[in-house]
Amino acid sequence: MPRLISRALAIGLVALLAACATAPKTAKKNTSKTFTTVVVDAGHGGKDSGAYRRYGGAEKRATLDVAKRLERKLHESELKTVMTRCSDVFISLDERVAIENSQKNAIFVSIHFNDARRRGIHGYETYYHSVDSSELANRIQSKLMTIPHSANRGVHTANFRVLRLAYYPAVLVECGFLSNRSEGNEAREWEYRELLADRIAEAIVEQRYGPGVYGGSTQVAAQSQPQTSSGGTDPAPAPVHH
Repeated sequence: MPRLISRALAIGLVALLAACATAPKTAKKNTSKTFTTVVVDAGHGGKDSGAYRRYGGAEKRATLDVAKRLERKLHESELKTVMTRCSDVFISLDERVAIENSQKNAIFVSIHFNDARRRGIHGYETYYHSVDSSELANRIQSKLMTIPHSANRGVHTANFRVLRLAYYPAVLVECGFLSNRSEGNEAREWEYRELLADRIAEAIVEQRYGPGVYGGSTQVAAQSQPQTSSGGTDPAPAPVHH
């Protein structure tokens, strides 16, 4: 009898774990319309370069520059911002999750660039995990489609750690393919990074306050373009945390 009881308990435990593993996961709090803080995540960094291609360079540099520009635009729109990294440092996925979940009344937006073996593949993609994040993901994708010569690779669900474990609505944006000659070359240009940041910021502000509120601009002063000694574009100086 004790053996039968133990076996029954073991079977019950396995069933419970299986149920937990397959249960639908959603954001624990839907702040998609009420958020006051945006956690801006520059993908990769430090020892993790992300994708690296001759055309687009290191993904970690492009993501940091776009993230900083996005952070500035959101702050100008009177949203509180928190960045997971402000320099070329390695931040683990668990640390990124901890940063996003430690905020109050927030959303999470992760910036990445894509890569593919086939150089002809190009376009934008936006990912989400919980249903509470789907509207924001679709809005960002829609704004990116207003960029000239853009290609729509769609909005998709994904099991990425920073999305799956997010307490609040969270999305991940793939800002084009570094492996594509055209998009890779564009990713090196500060004007293009500014345009990406502008469209993503517009979507976020509209998500919170409604259409017609965003007052950003894709035009910036020429002196805001930092140069390297080789004439390339480096990420802008780290902003002050807000």
